[in-house]
Amino acid sequence: MKKTIIGLSLLVGLAGCQYRTYERPEMPQTDSLYLRSTLSADTASIADLSWKELFTDPLLQELIETGIENNTDLNIARLKVQEAEALLTASKLAYLPSLSLTPQGTIKSVEGGSATKTYNLAASADWEIDIFGRITNAKREAKAVLEQSEAYRQAVQTQLVATIANSYYTLLMLDKQLEISRSTAEIWADNLRVMKALKKAGQTTEMAVAQIEASKLAVDASLLSLQQQIIEMENSISSLLGDVPRQITRSTLDVQLFPDTLSIGVPLHLLQRRPDVRQSEAALAAACYVTNQAYAAFYPSITLSGSAGWTNAAGAVISNPGEWLFSAIGSLVQPLFNRGQNIANLKVAKAQQEEALLSFRQSLLDAGNEVNNALLQWQTARQRLELDKQQIASLRSAVRSSELLMKHSSQNYLEVLTARQTLLEAELSAVSDRFDEIQGVINLYHALGGGY
Repeated sequence: MKKTIIGLSLLVGLAGCQYRTYERPEMPQTDSLYLRSTLSADTASIADLSWKELFTDPLLQELIETGIENNTDLNIARLKVQEAEALLTASKLAYLPSLSLTPQGTIKSVEGGSATKTYNLAASADWEIDIFGRITNAKREAKAVLEQSEAYRQAVQTQLVATIANSYYTLLMLDKQLEISRSTAEIWADNLRVMKALKKAGQTTEMAVAQIEASKLAVDASLLSLQQQIIEMENSISSLLGDVPRQITRSTLDVQLFPDTLSIGVPLHLLQRRPDVRQSEAALAAACYVTNQAYAAFYPSITLSGSAGWTNAAGAVISNPGEWLFSAIGSLVQPLFNRGQNIANLKVAKAQQEEALLSFRQSLLDAGNEVNNALLQWQTARQRLELDKQQIASLRSAVRSSELLMKHSSQNYLEVLTARQTLLEAELSAVSDRFDEIQGVINLYHALGGGY
């Protein structure tokens, strides 16, 4: 008996390592995730803003709210969270005894004699004592899976908010480009009219007229392409909203407002704020507990079983009156012939845990990359916009000068049209750079983990 107690004590001591909880591994590269030129002492971040504070256009806010409510991928992610919650509840219930009712009844008659009836009205219970951590680690794994599912839901929402916003501003950019392109088409039509008049007067050639006409047709084709892109973008937004294709009500690009300065906080905050990074870490924690369960499989399982009930066949005589029936059993099952399988399962669990660790570290590196790229995109777009403003101011001055020269000198109308065309091309470039600036804000907001 003493040896048995000593053996059980040793098993319990060895099993202590199976209750180790997950600890975040060291991440030495965290402090250098952001470019040194962008670091600041401010721990605030644009991601601290809600999406309603960043995207102030009420029409866009309405679209995002509809998307959050109806988007198919987000609703699927919500259902995955519910599934994980149910699995966690089931893992917690594993600590409780399993109860079952086992009523039995028989009717027996020998050589046509009178029938005798026997019955047992019993209930049984089995309870596994979790000395070696199998149930505990299964519960911790389920909890980590729930955290992973919740982080996935948040990641889907942040991506959805960013995609709807980006698509909306793309629509506004296309609207502005269409407006400018229509003005460009009108100028090319005037160019063609002037060139035909000059040819009729013998001041130009048929080849020059043909070149202008080809340029006008190219602008007309670009108008059709822009209209197609607008309709396709509206269809894409409708799909994100879980709706049939429809026209999207929107404002204009000129009235959109965003902060003049953006803060990104400190790199360590990506671990708490980025849903996909937290999802990767939760997957790592789940893999850690799966490894613990693989270790626990080498140890015996201890189960207490018992039953209680009422029977009318407790004695040797069938007609015995009813009596209470009780039983209790303790069992210890030690795996003997599946050790090789357990070793293989442990190797698989360790390999999967190492894979999860590598994925977690890479997700953090990818997050830092996205932050740097988005910040660079925003900064570069703002610099280009400043140059665009100066260029447009110069070209507007050139247009005014050409118009004055046409009135008071021999300069022809074609040179005025050329100056206007150059101005419209610069305005198109400015629209593209303005959209790039807005896209940089959206990408930075998403990269920092904002939007849920």
